Amino acid sequence: MQAAIQEKIDNLNKPKGSLGRLEELAMQVCLIQQTLSPSLAHPCHLLFGGDHGIEREGVSVSPREVTWQQMINFTRGGGGVNMFCRQHGFKLRIIDVGVDYDFSEHFSNTSPLAPDLSIIDRKIARGTKNFLYEPAMSEEEFDRAIQVGVEMVDDCIAEGCHVLSIGEMGIANTSPSSIWMSLFGNIPLKDCIGAGAGLNNDGIRHKYEVLSKAVERFYGLNGQPIKPINPIKPIIYFGGFEMIAAISAMLRAAEQHLIILVDGFIMTACALAATRLYPASQDYMIFTHCGDESGHRMMLDIIGAKPLLHLGLRLGEGTGALCAFPIVDSAVRMMNEMNNFERANITKYF
Repeated sequence: MQAAIQEKIDNLNKPKGSLGRLEELAMQVCLIQQTLSPSLAHPCHLLFGGDHGIEREGVSVSPREVTWQQMINFTRGGGGVNMFCRQHGFKLRIIDVGVDYDFSEHFSNTSPLAPDLSIIDRKIARGTKNFLYEPAMSEEEFDRAIQVGVEMVDDCIAEGCHVLSIGEMGIANTSPSSIWMSLFGNIPLKDCIGAGAGLNNDGIRHKYEVLSKAVERFYGLNGQPIKPINPIKPIIYFGGFEMIAAISAMLRAAEQHLIILVDGFIMTACALAATRLYPASQDYMIFTHCGDESGHRMMLDIIGAKPLLHLGLRLGEGTGALCAFPIVDSAVRMMNEMNNFERANITKYF
């Protein structure tokens, strides 16, 4: 199949290789869908929300109530993720997997910007436990979060989805992301910790001290060598419900041959965890941008990913993935709409 795809790309009426990364993207998308005529039908965006027990340790400049406040804002169509979904024609699903708030009065709205958008209730608990002292979640809670990711992807597939982007809302989720980056990338933790939503130098130092103690206690509890052998253990111990659901969604999407648009630091950490569980899942991932969160470039290098954009983004919510979608669309249009030398009656000169 790869040879046939390359032959089609090389016979389009252009100098060989002249469309650069678009040609690489076209190859990847065609291989994912096993076709010479790929499609980006019914693009969907999953936004998982959840709170983190570690937030109680002051590792984020944003208070945890920002999680639920933003989730409600999304239902009213006022978030960055809403704007980009509208711009690029993505169907948005907002899923509460573990937000520390009762959304029962906010499951529907009448906003003219988002008239039918509501929060999907899959709450496992009102936030994870504080992993400074104990595992963030139980194995049973982990399994429930996995099922949420599978369910959401299956719903998208049932509607005809070919391309999926994933975002998150969860104050303090750069903390587990930094730890996963350190453990799965075998990188010193201090090199993996950044400002998150805007910590100053003292805040970053405090965050490092807290996360270092948490990692030390994790190893003491599990009696493991410095590099964890089984990736499931640190995923459960440090992860957020929204992050586990995102990992599950990525793996299910790969299993079903969907194109996966990977967003910024947190979603790249989830992608890193997913590839540690099932390395072949990376073949289905397009890494859309390199953000400004400290360590994101390093984490992309660990994975061996080449991001499409570098716009200084660090909002999360999946916004960077949505911004990059037109580039993927251009690669697909190249395969489906561009003429070849023979049909265009142009001499093939190479």
